[in-house]
Amino acid sequence: MDETPAIDVPAICRAALAQEGDAIRFEGRWSGWADVRRIAQAVERALTASAIAADAPVAFAPRNTPGSLAAFLPLLAQRRRIVMAYPFQSAEALAKMVGTLQAAALIMDRGDFTPPVMAAMAKAGMAGIALGDDGAELLAPGGGTCAPQPPAVVLLTSGTTGPPKHFPIGYGVIAGYIAQGLAQAKADAMRPTSLLCFPLSNVTGLYSIATSFLCGQKVVLLERFSVEGWRDYVVQYRPVAGGGPPASLSMILQRRIPRGDLASLRVFSTGAAPVDAGVRERFEETYGIPVVQTYGATEFGGPVCAMTPDLLRRYGKAKSASVGRPFGGAQIRIRQSDGGSLADRGEVGLVEVVSPRMGTDWIATSDLGSIDADGFLFLHGRADGAIMRGGFKIVPETVEAAMLAHPDIAEIAVLGLPDERLHELPVAAVVPAQGCAAPTPQMLDQYARACLPATHVPARWAIVDALPRTVSFKTDRAAVREICEAQAVSPGR
Repeated sequence: MDETPAIDVPAICRAALAQEGDAIRFEGRWSGWADVRRIAQAVERALTASAIAADAPVAFAPRNTPGSLAAFLPLLAQRRRIVMAYPFQSAEALAKMVGTLQAAALIMDRGDFTPPVMAAMAKAGMAGIALGDDGAELLAPGGGTCAPQPPAVVLLTSGTTGPPKHFPIGYGVIAGYIAQGLAQAKADAMRPTSLLCFPLSNVTGLYSIATSFLCGQKVVLLERFSVEGWRDYVVQYRPVAGGGPPASLSMILQRRIPRGDLASLRVFSTGAAPVDAGVRERFEETYGIPVVQTYGATEFGGPVCAMTPDLLRRYGKAKSASVGRPFGGAQIRIRQSDGGSLADRGEVGLVEVVSPRMGTDWIATSDLGSIDADGFLFLHGRADGAIMRGGFKIVPETVEAAMLAHPDIAEIAVLGLPDERLHELPVAAVVPAQGCAAPTPQMLDQYARACLPATHVPARWAIVDALPRTVSFKTDRAAVREICEAQAVSPGR
């Protein structure tokens, strides 16, 4: 889509870089705009020294650090095609990814340039620009050629419309984010310093940066979401609205944050993954703060559907599990799961979306949802995550929701492992509740059989200290699979 004429992204970035005063608080210390400028200018010098073309893609593997956040601004100011990569993986895995990026340069923290990565870059003819607290430097000169590509920020999707893939977010979409941030700043003169806790490399992180930091606002930056960091921010800055990934609700409850610490919050917003109804209700009862959910994806350019406090007050608890109604001109419909005709109101099927940010075409997803008579969207898991046990289809979220009612369970992830006879068997990784003795597989099996059909009872259980997370703080299903394959045992053992 065409860039919004009133918003010039490079000009906005240059204006932000020209500011004085505090800019980023990280690990208890403020960095000023002068520090941000120093790093930004060093990145620009390194790009010039690398002699790569202005229209050549640049790979960026940012950590949530002041250096990475500062390095983002000159890339946007030059309208680069920025291909995001994840540094949160082994050196060997990152080196393997380097060969697939089709970029002329790679920018990331100095410590991530390991020998395997450097070797992969040399093979690809890719320049390397290392970030540090003191600036940036050209580590590898590159010299390879790379086909020009149109300007965009290319993010890795989480799989809403199929297997994860790189997806471009145009500068027009980013201009729209900035316009929202500027309008909010104008409407709220007392707007507090913002919290950035989502990865800089995903769509929520990009949206958060564009609506705050690019608008010249001071930010508190967390390396990743933590209850301690989030609580400290809320206590110090007293925002009226807060939020975090869905897993944060149970984490906050587990840490027993005092109710008074969160007294300023009038709403807690979350999205990216389903929220367990029991956890949501316990959070609301404990803190008196309504939880509202959003629905979005990289492929939509961000959120397209949202519950609001006003909608909750108007419609009551009957809608509390909903992700709300479409907004901003977005459209939602449900298609029957067999790919046939459109579903009736209340019928569960595959969610399809029109996001005006991305165009006028309908976007098919793998999300299961239903729309009620009042136009509210309810999500019911993922069509591609179902476990086929013999002739029975098991939705993992159904098992997870039932097991989370057990008082000794804090978190659980259920998935299917191959079985020669039945095709797949459900298995589960369980995190015990804080202060409770870890339940045995026998106890878990007994509880599951009391509240689930026999076909839905996990065949094997793994007791773990924590569920592995992706950089977006979603449950890392691939890592859970590895844990279950290695550790899960049947209740008979």
